[in-house]
Amino acid sequence: MKIAVDAMGGDYAPDEIVKGIELARDAYPDLEFLLYGQTAKVQPLLQNTTRIELVDAPEVIAMEDEPVRAVQRKKQSSIVLAATAVREGQADAFFSAGNTGAVLAAGLLIIGRIKGIERPGLTTTLPVLQRPDQSSFVMLDVGANADTKPFNVVQYAIMGQYYAQSVMHVDNPRIGLLNNGTEADKGDMAHRAIHDALANMAEINFVGNVESRELLNGAADVVVTDGFTGNATLKAVEGTALSMLKLIKGEIMSGGLGGKIGASMLKPVFRQVRSAMDYSQYGGAVLLGLKAPVVKTHGSTKAETVKNTIGQIQELLASHSADQLGTYFAEHSDEMAALKENLKA
Repeated sequence: MKIAVDAMGGDYAPDEIVKGIELARDAYPDLEFLLYGQTAKVQPLLQNTTRIELVDAPEVIAMEDEPVRAVQRKKQSSIVLAATAVREGQADAFFSAGNTGAVLAAGLLIIGRIKGIERPGLTTTLPVLQRPDQSSFVMLDVGANADTKPFNVVQYAIMGQYYAQSVMHVDNPRIGLLNNGTEADKGDMAHRAIHDALANMAEINFVGNVESRELLNGAADVVVTDGFTGNATLKAVEGTALSMLKLIKGEIMSGGLGGKIGASMLKPVFRQVRSAMDYSQYGGAVLLGLKAPVVKTHGSTKAETVKNTIGQIQELLASHSADQLGTYFAEHSDEMAALKENLKA
């Protein structure tokens, strides 16, 4: 298995990307890497080139670049060349910590969608707190599509189910619809239509509507929503966790000598809480619905998260999840067409 890597994307690129790829190379002996980046900057960072091939990519798509225009114009960028390698069969998956919009555009325009899937969904794994039988759950879409139709969300449920089975190893994943209440008639007309469609699909284990306040309590294994709501929810969860930790730390440090002594004793607890809320430990966000895995990590990603994400990609490749999705939508094309028409009505 070979992974095409954008070495120039991310706040700490190329240093942390290269370190992470070398960690992953040592951890996963069955993987090879095509490392795309500016040779003069990347070559000196490589300690060991075993199973790592450096390919010169003189152009860089910056975080502030307009995504589609950059992909169309910067043909020699690390993002475009890495995605092209996957399309041409030189690599099996594409990994980047760079410009999110450009990564999504390259995945969609260069690698391409699985036939039958209208819109790929950006998928992330989030922690479940204080539940011994479940450590995490999957949510999609978290930002690939701001304008989403009910049919797209139904397809997200199918894609999320396959992801949970193949990567998280959940036998019969519980699928939930993010909504403003748990009752079947909650939400706008679109959410009611999605709920009814999912409830009538025998091939998925639909558990109904899920409220955002129950996400981290393990209400479902897969939570589906539109990209606008999913992205806002993801940022709210992340922001709340960071704010609470800062608030607690600030209150303790303002409590005088006794507070500081207490804080010293509670350091292991704070580390455990921070670790539990750190969803980067599960890897990156996967753009499900493409012909090959495309995985995007946070721009502030460092070496250890790069390694974790490569492990996630290995699971995706070993399980042939993209092929499984392709087979499913090919075999159910008539049902999908009928469902799409019903949701339009």
